[in-house]
Amino acid sequence: MRAATSPPHLVTLILLTGNSVLTLNMFLPSLPHMAEDFDVSYGLMSIAVGGYLLMTAVTQLVIGSLSDRYGRRPVILSGLAIFIAASVVCALTENFAVFIAARLGQSASATGMVLSRAIIRDQFDDRESAAKMATVAMIMAIAPMLGPTIGGVMDAVFGWRASFVFYALCGVAVFALCWVDLGETHYRRSTTFGAQFREYPELFRSRRFWGYAICASFSVATFHIFVSGAPLVVATAFGMGPAELGLYMGTITLGFIIGSGISSRVSRFYQLSTMMIAGRLVAVTGLGLASLAIYAGHISVPLFFGAMILSGMGNGMTAPNANAGVMSIRPHIAGSASGLSSAMIVFVGALTTTLTGALVDEVTGTFTLTLIMTLAGVIGLVAALSVRAIDLREGRALGV
Repeated sequence: MRAATSPPHLVTLILLTGNSVLTLNMFLPSLPHMAEDFDVSYGLMSIAVGGYLLMTAVTQLVIGSLSDRYGRRPVILSGLAIFIAASVVCALTENFAVFIAARLGQSASATGMVLSRAIIRDQFDDRESAAKMATVAMIMAIAPMLGPTIGGVMDAVFGWRASFVFYALCGVAVFALCWVDLGETHYRRSTTFGAQFREYPELFRSRRFWGYAICASFSVATFHIFVSGAPLVVATAFGMGPAELGLYMGTITLGFIIGSGISSRVSRFYQLSTMMIAGRLVAVTGLGLASLAIYAGHISVPLFFGAMILSGMGNGMTAPNANAGVMSIRPHIAGSASGLSSAMIVFVGALTTTLTGALVDEVTGTFTLTLIMTLAGVIGLVAALSVRAIDLREGRALGV
């Protein structure tokens, strides 16, 4: 196969991102069987989830910098090769320690999510980048909905190792696709890591960068809060069983798909901060009104899950624009900016889910959950408004 020399098609970036998402959640239904097979407790087996998330955060920081120095293509191909090898080890090993080590190695799949955004930013301006990222996000959002279902079926038919065989096969397929359809897009590389690192202080001192990054982090955090608290809250408040709960859990993803669809169509016509504020207002309004209604004693399935649809919709409008903004500060180190922002999203997600677990209970859980989500949405809104204020102030200074 001839190596690609032209920029990738959007479908290649979608599959790269989707592969990263599937690696996180497809095997989750198999955790009890995996714990049995390795003869460890369920809590210890859960390291395969929590440890992977932490390792992903570290990986995202590293791969962003590497891609700015050496280019997007070699880092993505190397990451996929590591992911394939780690998946094969996970599928074959009988040793728990070896499995966990290989599972952490699977975090190399994060190259797809981080660098797909950087590749888009390499080719397009801020607004067009946001529209393209929204298209990727809209289609990619199907992966977390289908992943656990596919993994559960494969576990039932073939056993839990089938998921990791599937990962390896997906990795090989995506590697082959990237080989023929992912030419290099980053040409303004720094000559040395020292020269590259000297650019970082300017990035870190940028209030606009932190506004974009905080907005993105706390927007995504509302999803993490919902996923961590909803199973307890919904089962208690509405008496739903696992099957019905699984159906309703998809409402926030449905909202995200709708919001991403809106962004993909209109982001190119508006400033990034305008779309971010609009998305945050949709989410905060839906969640805030639901919180007030629940506090007043009005609890219902349409009210609760209607608010979740609006929350997801707001995220879909906010996230692509915030991500495009993060990489607009210093475009030639877009990979580093994307990696830092992605790592921040993971850390904020870990913090907010821990907080949710500590505060949500069976008595006041419905109100507490919607309130925490509202507060996260408000933090994101304040960050978006701060970016807007900087835009207006700099616009006046330039006479725009």
